[in-house]
Amino acid sequence: MIRLNLVLLAAVIVSAFYLVHTQYESRRLYTAIDKANAQAHRLEADHEQLQVQKREQATPARVQQLAAKQLQMRPVNPGITEYVTLTAPAAPATEVRR
Repeated sequence: MIRLNLVLLAAVIVSAFYLVHTQYESRRLYTAIDKANAQAHRLEADHEQLQVQKREQATPARVQQLAAKQLQMRPVNPGITEYVTLTAPAAPATEVRR
């Protein structure tokens, strides 16, 4: 009877340690999930902010301003416009006589 009681006591102690370990792992995993969710929310907010900045940078007025300042571009003016036309290639100058 004493052996059975000792075996049952050992089983209870082992199961108690396993329960504590399982609860610890559960809490650790829950905090990891919580941190990952918080990081996902931060990244989503950053992505939205970057999308807004991207739209601001691509406005036509901003593009025209940068083209004028940095690239020294100017609006089209008929007085300085040069038209290029495509000409047909010249016919061969030599003729073959028979």
